[in-house]
Formats: sequence, structure tokens, C-alpha cells
Amino acid sequence: MLILALIVAGMAVGWIAQLILGRTSRQVDWTMAFVAGVGGSFLGGLLFSLVAGDGLAIAPSGLIGSLIGALIVTAVWQAVSRRSGADEHPAGAAKSRK
Repeated sequence: MLILALIVAGMAVGWIAQLILGRTSRQVDWTMAFVAGVGGSFLGGLLFSLVAGDGLAIAPSGLIGSLIGALIVTAVWQAVSRRSGADEHPAGAAKSRK
């Protein structure tokens, strides 16, 4: 049950990170929310909690670190997806020019 709660909380943090950074579409990318939330929460939350001396307990420092970690993961994800999308041409672009 705790694992499920952590996953849901991580997805919520990832969703908040998408809202702060601005989404490229109207819909939430739940894959990005999951990866950014859980990965960012693990890295950022763990680092902030340990630096603040809270240990592994849930504390405000860990929640702030989780959000910062999720913001970093989301920003990197968006930059990579924009770069890879700009380099590729649509499949029908060459055929329509002939």
C-alpha cells in the first residue's frame, strides 16, 4: 500500500512540475509525470532530506527536494524531446514536395 501511495505522490509531483514548466500540449503526459515524479522525488527528495538532517522521514525538505528534482527531470525530458522532434522530418514531407 505504501508503494502505491509513493507512486501516486510521485505522479502528482511530476504533474505539478509539468504545470510549472508549461506543457507543450493541453494534455498531461502521464509517462513524463511518472518518470519525473518518481525519479525526481527519489533523487531530489533523498538528497534534500539527507542534507537537512531529516533522514529518510517525510519532511518539508524532502517534499521541496522532490519538486526540484521533478522540475529538473521534466526540463531535461522536454529539451530532449524538442531536440529530437526538430531534427526529424515528417515521413510524408519529402513525398509531398515532388
